[in-house]
Formats: sequence, C-alpha cells, structure tokens
Amino acid sequence: MNIERVTFDAGGATLVGSLHWPESEPRAALVLTGPLTSVKEQAAGAYARAMAARGFVSLAFDHRTFGESGGEPRQFESPPLKMEDIRAATAFLGRHARTSQLPVGAIGVCAGGGYMAGAVASEPGLRAFAAVAGVFPDAQATRNAMGARFEALVSAGRAARERFESGQPPEHIPAVGEGDVAMPLAEAFEFYGTPRGAVPNYTNRFAVQSREVTLPFDAMVAADRIRVPTFMVHSERALLPALARAFYARLTVPRQQLWLQSKGQIDFYDDPVLISAAADAIAAHFRSALQ
Repeated sequence: MNIERVTFDAGGATLVGSLHWPESEPRAALVLTGPLTSVKEQAAGAYARAMAARGFVSLAFDHRTFGESGGEPRQFESPPLKMEDIRAATAFLGRHARTSQLPVGAIGVCAGGGYMAGAVASEPGLRAFAAVAGVFPDAQATRNAMGARFEALVSAGRAARERFESGQPPEHIPAVGEGDVAMPLAEAFEFYGTPRGAVPNYTNRFAVQSREVTLPFDAMVAADRIRVPTFMVHSERALLPALARAFYARLTVPRQQLWLQSKGQIDFYDDPVLISAAADAIAAHFRSALQ
C-alpha cells in the first residue's frame, strides 16, 4: 500500500499524519486514534494498515504534543484536545482532493475508544464508529475507586498546569516504568518500555498536568449522544470489560459487538491474529454503515 505523509492544523498546532491508501479505489475514509500517550506508528498505525488492506483509506496521526506533531507542553494527554484533533482530522479528510467525496468512519483503540466516542457524539462528519478494546471511563466510578487519591492527583495536575502557565518548565513523569508513572500496568511496560512496542517517534513521558483532565474524563455520557452505527470489539481479558458492556448497553443506535479471546489488553495493539479478526469485523460494519 502507499502511505502518504500529511499535515493539517488543529488549534494552531501542526499535526502530522500517515494516510494509508488501499491498492484499489477506497470505499470510504477512516480516522483513527490510539491508546494513552501513543503515536501513529503504534496501534493506530497497525489498524490503519489493516483497514487499508481491506479497502479503506485510513488516517493515523500524532495528536498535538505527541510524536511529530506540534504543541506544548509535550506529552500532554488531554481528552478534550484529542477530540478537537479528531474533528480537525475529519475536516482534513473532507478537504483532501482524493477523500473529500468519501463517507468517513472512526476507529478508536484502548483509551482512543473513549476519546473517539466523544468525538463521534459531537462531529456530524463521522458517520460510523468502531472501538477496539475501548476504555470508556465512568467519572463517578473512577472517583469512587480512587478515593482521596483522585482529588489529590487532580489537584497536583492543576497545580502543574498553573506553574506551566506562569512560565515554569512543564513537569513530567514516565508513561511506563516503576514508581509514579502514568500507566502502572506491567503489560503497558511490556509494550511501551521494550522493543516490542517502542518506536523512535515515541517518548516515554507524561505531562503531570494531564491528570487534571484525564482522571475526570467521562466517556459514558457520549454513549447517550452517539447517533451513528457502532461496532465494539473487546475481550474478557482486556481492560475494564464491565465498562465496555455498560457503554454498549447505553447506546441507542444500531450496534454490534464482537468478543474475542486475548491474553490481555495490549495484544490488541500488535497481535496479527487479533488485529485481523477485529479488522475483518469492522470492515464488514463499515461496508454496511458507510454507503
């Protein structure tokens, strides 16, 4: 397949993307977003390649503050800004000479499932949605599970933002590793902290001020506002299957789900068997929904 390097603007930042073209004339265009702190060469790129092989032109891109894209502070994980970036990517596909007449669908992987749900709920240009091992936080459930630590970390994130806005250097912790990290799961380190998933474009850092906006993020409310056909792929061994079921139950649109067998969450990022099974099902969904 041909991969075209593209750039577009989002909130004054230049975003860099990879537009994956199928060998045949594309039937639709797709915009993809991936897991927490990830870049376009990781899970989003893996699914962009898989969907291009199935006839869809697919855009994986670096969100602002990540990878090759602009924006400060670096590695700032912001659900609202990522949703803005998705809307900008959708608008870009609407302007591109070869995609402007194509219907556009959306794929979100892991945390990107929740972010994409929010974007789909507010962006009429996205006409169908699919989530792979999606993480759909419920803000109240997060607060209840974390107890006093929730407010402490949100407050620390707010203080880090205020210091940054006053001219001090941004504060960072590792995305994965030991101690205070953004993703304390062992399997997250197995991917991002080792040659398995690390790529030159990826930086193992997380802006502390991200916690002000990531911890209170609620994807569940988006389910009530989604108005397009939705397909969900998940596993009992992936992250938070109960929340995936709760999100699915709240959808009031045509919906389908596929539960696969996985070792955990991150094999959805790079296991060719899982990616192939998910992509086959999602391609069938989009062929029906994007006409």
